[in-house]
Amino acid sequence: MAANEAKARIKINKLLEEALWRFFDSPEGKANVLLENNVKLTKTAANEWGDDFEKTVNGFVDFLLLDAQGYPFVVLEAKAEDKNPLFGKEQARKYALAQHCRFVMLSNGNIHYFWDLERGSPRVIGRFPTQESVAGYSSFRPDRKALTGEIIGADYIVLTQNPHYSKDPSFQNERSRKTYIEENKLRFLRPYQVKAVEAIQRAVKQGRDRFLFEMATGTGKTLVSAAVIRLFLRTGNARRVLFLVDRLELEEQAHKTFAAYLKNDYHCVVYKRNRDDWRKAEIVVSTIQTFLAKNRYKRLFAPDDFDLLISDEAHRSIGGNSRAVFEYFTGYKLGLTATPKDYLKHIDAASLEAKDPRELERRLLLDTYKTFGCETVTEGAAGTGSPAPTFRYSLLDGVKDDYLVNPVVVDARTEISTQLLSEQGYAVRFRPESEDWEGEVSPDDAESSPDGEPGKIIEEVFASRDFEKRFFSESTNRAFCRAFLDNALRDPISGETGKTIVFCVSQNHAAKITQLLNEYAHELFPEKYNSDFALQVSSRISGAQQFAVNFTNNRLSGSGNFDSAYVTGKTRVCVTVGMMTTGYDCPDVLNLCLMRPIFSPTDFIQIKGRGTRKHNFTEQVIDPQQKKRLGEIQKTRYKIFDFFANCEYFEEKFNYDEVLQISKPASEIFEVHENVSVYGGGYTSNRCDHLSALTHTEIGPEGMKIDRMYFEKFEQLVIENTVIREQAEAGKWEELLSYIEQNILDKPEDYFTLEKLRAAVNADRRIPLREMVEKILGLIPYFKTRDELLDEAFDKFDSRYLPNEEHYSYAKNVFKAYIDDGEFRDTIDQGNFAYLNVSPHGESFQKLPPELQRAIPEYIKDYVSLNSFIV
Repeated sequence: MAANEAKARIKINKLLEEALWRFFDSPEGKANVLLENNVKLTKTAANEWGDDFEKTVNGFVDFLLLDAQGYPFVVLEAKAEDKNPLFGKEQARKYALAQHCRFVMLSNGNIHYFWDLERGSPRVIGRFPTQESVAGYSSFRPDRKALTGEIIGADYIVLTQNPHYSKDPSFQNERSRKTYIEENKLRFLRPYQVKAVEAIQRAVKQGRDRFLFEMATGTGKTLVSAAVIRLFLRTGNARRVLFLVDRLELEEQAHKTFAAYLKNDYHCVVYKRNRDDWRKAEIVVSTIQTFLAKNRYKRLFAPDDFDLLISDEAHRSIGGNSRAVFEYFTGYKLGLTATPKDYLKHIDAASLEAKDPRELERRLLLDTYKTFGCETVTEGAAGTGSPAPTFRYSLLDGVKDDYLVNPVVVDARTEISTQLLSEQGYAVRFRPESEDWEGEVSPDDAESSPDGEPGKIIEEVFASRDFEKRFFSESTNRAFCRAFLDNALRDPISGETGKTIVFCVSQNHAAKITQLLNEYAHELFPEKYNSDFALQVSSRISGAQQFAVNFTNNRLSGSGNFDSAYVTGKTRVCVTVGMMTTGYDCPDVLNLCLMRPIFSPTDFIQIKGRGTRKHNFTEQVIDPQQKKRLGEIQKTRYKIFDFFANCEYFEEKFNYDEVLQISKPASEIFEVHENVSVYGGGYTSNRCDHLSALTHTEIGPEGMKIDRMYFEKFEQLVIENTVIREQAEAGKWEELLSYIEQNILDKPEDYFTLEKLRAAVNADRRIPLREMVEKILGLIPYFKTRDELLDEAFDKFDSRYLPNEEHYSYAKNVFKAYIDDGEFRDTIDQGNFAYLNVSPHGESFQKLPPELQRAIPEYIKDYVSLNSFIV
């Protein structure tokens, strides 16, 4: 047997030893486990743990685990590390059915699957379950026929709010029905929401256990989630549901929503407020961060604690390391997103840098769609070759069906913001009066100052992302505020400035904008507002959360003073940074101001979604006669003031509805100043906001484009090569890589070399050839960064050893340092522990118990390839 094969078998043996320890909760070792728990191998005694470990005899699999009564319980099928564990799926199924086993575990040492034969397909798990958890799970008998046969009507949620609503005379009377529904807060499902729940029923009928809803902001994803939760709990296909979010405000909102809709039948709790009795609830709501902190989910929860997981804004709440939480649990999984995968369809993905926010989010979206099995089009989906979620309902669908309104997008750029957005940037030349500047110094730094003394002349080019961070301009902020006030949509009844949310760069920027808006309001509306026109609503402001609630309820700063018979808040503008971007409902908002550049598609879609909800302004009128006279005055549009070309950032050549001319032409190239005060490396412009194009141009991406074309040509060769495709499908990776090395690499036609290909992909580590091929063939969505690989490697270590929370951070630090820091690794391997006193990682190592100090190096040597982390 070859040396590498022997090493693979040793590794699998250790893996199964770990599985058996965990399954029987016995830390003593393999021999004791086998003896004390009567585990029987399915092979002959001669083959136990021998050279033919991976082979089966007469169709038998590797291990048959028995329960406490000695009956067959779980089939455990193992494959070598370089083989897909699913290769043994059918073999394991055959043996499990023969032995009347309901459960199968499949593993290759790195990837583990748990398979309940009564619930569809194998599911990836983060660690092996205990015998107790599997025994508890075995008593759960989901009924898929009941789920798929459940009738979903428009009153599906109402029936749990008030089962006898239809018999109430107030509902039966058409004249009083609308008032009855509003007073009792009954939530009927809209037709598309019914279709969303029915889409899950069809997917379950097809054997799927993962679902993805792509629904625009404002279309009621939380209400649909409540219907899905009721469907699974009511039909016995879930005992407990976990609803994951990525923001605190969404956690509270989801809890209130589920409690309001489902409290008559099911108990809902927020996990962090019910750490000791969450098991008494059918619905648990939590932020992903709570579960992820120190890998708490592994220590406090079993994989089968939740039979349905719902992830709100899925590509963020399960992106990166958060995915481990999502995959740890074995239940059905539903993802919700308002960000369509093809949102960046008009952006050339090949032109994006690896660290470009659009590229990072594009990767998350790709990975999310793959996680939910949505890589390919399903029946009835439009656009052959595009990804198809389980259900899709877009903003355009909502507008067409008259549930949502479209925005009027206003391109509002000043001369300075235009230049900041340009490829050249906004250039200035100045002489600081202090030495605090952290930017570039002109080669002319010996130039004399006006009084004859030498001083530094500094030339600096600023971009849009520097605004209100390193580049400050009161003139630009004033131009923004004035443009908004002069062009804002007005309240259709009171005639004052419509309710508005302004999104700023930072807390300090929000304070400036609030002050400017109040100053202008005092000029435009004398004695109407006493610095109440605009209010800062951000995390540093005491009572900010309540301010946001009062703004929605039209009570912020008291009642409006334009019309006493009309209920609206005195404050017209909330100025925020990030608080009101997600999960905030204020249907009567008429203006959104983007006074900051936005780099995340999700953030942009969420912000845009703050204005899409419809609203009847007449409902705010107190006087019945006036209300009758006015009739319905519906919100038909809202405005987005785009001061930083955010629409163009996400969709090139965006067709703006309005273009405001709020700047003046000018001829100067630089701002030139003497003795400029500098604070914290920032520059404050004192010029009026007008500037023409600059001569200083940053280097373009031409060189990188050549690299991309080089890799794309290699990519095309691999895709078109039938030999490579066939070998990949058969899992013959050694033969495949050998074929590429002999027939494609280092050939005179194109002279592809590994080093040039690695340079072309622009990764932060040396990408192996196999990983390149996996990416090209679509087996992996993208090249993971070094940090992602380090986190994954530690996560596997953590799953096996589960250091307590006191030692968790130290263990993670030492684990990463041992891989990353060669000097620290040598110190540990050679036992030179005195050097730890001068090592940045020494304190972490010394705080670990001896067993972890030994386990970390041993585990990395056995399980982690250091070559994967070479830069």
